[in-house]
Parts: sequence; structure tokens; C-alpha cells
Amino acid sequence: MTVSVDMGKDSGGAPVAMDLEELLATRLLVQGNSGSGKSHLLRRLLEQSAGHVQQIVIDPEGDFVTLSERYGHVAIEAADHDERDVARFAARIREHRASVVLSLEGLEAEGQMKCAAAFLSGLFDAPREFWYPALVVVDEAQLFAPAGGGEVAEEVRRASLGAMTNLMCRGRKRGLAGVIATQRLAKLAKNVAAEASNFLMGRTFLDIDMARAADLLGMERRQAEQIRDLERGTFLALGPAVARRPVSIRIGAVETSARSASPKLMPLPQATGEGMKDMLLAPAEPSWTPPAPPAPAPVPSERLIEALARSAPSLPDAGPEVDAEEAAERIAEVLRNIVEDPDSAFRAPAVLYQDFLVRCRMVGLARPPLDLSGFVRRLSAARAGIHGDPDAEWGQALEAARALPDDMLGPFLLVARAAREGAPCPSDAEIAATYGTSSLGRARRLITYIESRELFVTRVDLSGKRSITIPRLGWSTMPAEAA
Repeated sequence: MTVSVDMGKDSGGAPVAMDLEELLATRLLVQGNSGSGKSHLLRRLLEQSAGHVQQIVIDPEGDFVTLSERYGHVAIEAADHDERDVARFAARIREHRASVVLSLEGLEAEGQMKCAAAFLSGLFDAPREFWYPALVVVDEAQLFAPAGGGEVAEEVRRASLGAMTNLMCRGRKRGLAGVIATQRLAKLAKNVAAEASNFLMGRTFLDIDMARAADLLGMERRQAEQIRDLERGTFLALGPAVARRPVSIRIGAVETSARSASPKLMPLPQATGEGMKDMLLAPAEPSWTPPAPPAPAPVPSERLIEALARSAPSLPDAGPEVDAEEAAERIAEVLRNIVEDPDSAFRAPAVLYQDFLVRCRMVGLARPPLDLSGFVRRLSAARAGIHGDPDAEWGQALEAARALPDDMLGPFLLVARAAREGAPCPSDAEIAATYGTSSLGRARRLITYIESRELFVTRVDLSGKRSITIPRLGWSTMPAEAA
């Protein structure tokens, strides 16, 4: 399907269109000084292509959240979430093909880079069945792919730059088409800028930026002077999606507007010097208002689910009381059924706990003796193939894993079970499935983290086979391929 996006008119008044399907395959770079109209251009592109393709916007200033009112984009305020939440949102965005605006407003530069890196990595690591075409628009791209080091930590800079490089270099095969905008080409990493095949160059004044723009447009250096004379909202365009030769485009009007606008001159207040001084230096007036009653603290969803489970009435046909041994067998069978469900690996623990309560009542356990925390521990053990009560047989291993978060207990017990039985070391795919992900890279990072807590010691022999030892327990797996 061919979709033409009307971007505006050329110098002769003829309409200039952008081939959306070609843009998805060849990516776009927009450059222009502050005030040249970059955000207006991006907004025009997003508005004209809305409804034809999924749109994902990384917005450092929160200017594009107004798209939600007119076009139904989901606005996500990154300041309200952590990195893990943002990565999880990214996976769901690809699965459900939702158009979103990730607003980074309110975060410092380092926080913005961390959040963007986690979000782009989540988009990039989505399973193959969710590789639908999507425009990924990154405004102020020089913040996330800087050409050199800055005031942020080197580790943060590398993570953000790596995510941007993946988007522009390898994103096409995953359906991700990068559309990046920058004020300064000289400040944008060259390996990120070089992957774009379409260019829209706006007004710029610095020689180094004009020289790079001229190189990208295939113009001679003396011709680059016209870039300095471009009017606001006018861009030189080149690329397979728009024009085979440089063409000047006056970007068309938009239907939405940014929350922030360019400053406008306003008349100053009509006050004399002494009157203004009296107002500025007036003493503070004593005032007292009774304090408002404190608002009730929000109840976390996990505690609410536990409270509902405790307050649930017994079923009238629950039958006779079940003894402890029979109840333990039924709980183990319910957990085994949940683990065997392929969709359960990617569902939140709170949702699975609700499913667990329903399944228990179906087998005659009106009130199973497990709260949410206990359920998470038993579920992690069940994913590791331990279907009995882990506290009875695995107390030593659970004590060693006390320093790990609850969601890492499953991978730890999977390796511990193989080590205890002298079985081959679990593969990255098995560890990833136990952790609730399909990303092998995330599984390897998980092993590295557990190693940093001095719970694992990983060895790779000369044939490339991996074995893992748990020093505190004295257990070790047999060597096996990590893949």
C-alpha cells in the first residue's frame, strides 16, 4: 500500500509529498537551529500519517503530548515510572501497535538518556511476531546520541548511544523506522546520522553544521550558504521518500499545537518606579490557614488483592475441610498448571495471583494459605521445576538467595537445581523463560548481576561450554552450551 504524506509546497507552489512506505525503509534526519521549525515539521509528519502507521514519539520537552487529544496517542509521563516499567511498556506498545508519546519532561539529562535507552531497547527486543512497522520519532536526538562525552556518566552515554545506533542501523528489519531531529549536526554521532537516507535541512548558521548539511545533500560548499538564508518553516529536502534532487519545502499548517509556544511581545505594566518598588519590597502579610487533612495514602494493588482474598467468603459448596497434605498437593498442581500455560511467563505476578485464587477455588480450596509474597516465591520455584514446598527442601538455597529480588529467585533456583543434581548448565533461553522474557541478552545480564552478588561463578571451558558454581552451597552444574 502506497501512502503519500503531504508535507507542504515547494518554491513554485506545487505540493510536495513524502512516500510513507519508502520512509519506513529509508529513515529520516531533520536538522535546524532552534526556531527553524523542526518541531512543526515533525508535527506535520505525525498528523498527516496518523491512522496509516503506528507512531512512537520520544519527546524531551513534552510538546507532542497534545497529539493525544486529536489523534488518540497515549501520553506516558516517564517521570512517574522507573526504567523497568518503561521497558515493559515498550514491549506492550509493540504487541498492541499503540501510538504513544513518551514525555521525558521533568527529568534531568542523565535521567532522560537512561529512560530513552531502556525504552528503545524494549522496542528493539520485542519478539519477532510483534515486529510491526512503526515510525519512531526522536526529537533533540543530539541529547541521546552525542558525538562526544558530556557531563553524564560514560556508562549512561554508551547505553543511550547504543540504543540510538540500534534504532537507526538495525531497526529496519524489526519494523522500526527512525525519524530523528537535531539542532546541531556537529553534536550528533556520525554513525547515527549516516544511516538516514532522507534529509530535511532547515536554517543553520554555524559553518561546521552547514558543511555537514551540504555533504549530506550532495551540494558544493559554496551552495551551502543558502541554508543560512532559509526562512523559518522552510527546509531543503532530499531522499528517496521525498525527492531525488534537493527541493525547498514550505511546511504546511498543523491542527495541534505544543504546550509551550514561542515568546511574544506584550505591553509592560503601566506602573511608576516608586509604585513598582513599593509592590516589590512590601513586607509579607501574616496569614494562617488551617492545614488540610492528610489525603489517604494509595493502597498498592498487591495489598488490595491480598485484602480481597482474605475477605472473600467461603463458597457454600466448598465441601469438607481439606487436610494440610492434600491442600499442599492441590496447590502444587495448580502452580504446575499455571507454569505450563505459555502466556503466564509474560503476565504480572498480581494478575497471576488472581488466576491462582480462582484455580484454587475450582479445586476446593476456598482460602489457600498463600499471600502474594508467598505465591511469588512458590511460582518462582515452580518455574524452576520445584513443585513442592521450597522452604522444606531448599531452605539453604533460599537463604543464599535472600539478597536477590523476588523476580530473580526463579532463575537462581533453576541453576541451583541443575547444580544440585549435577545436571548440565541451563541455557540462556531456559533462564530467560524462567525470568519471564524472551531476550537472551537480558538473561545474560541477569547472570552477570547474580555474579556481582557473589552467588554465581561462571566458567567457560576451551570448547565454549559454560558451567555455573554456587560457592555458598558448594554445588556446580555440568558444562553445557549457553545458546
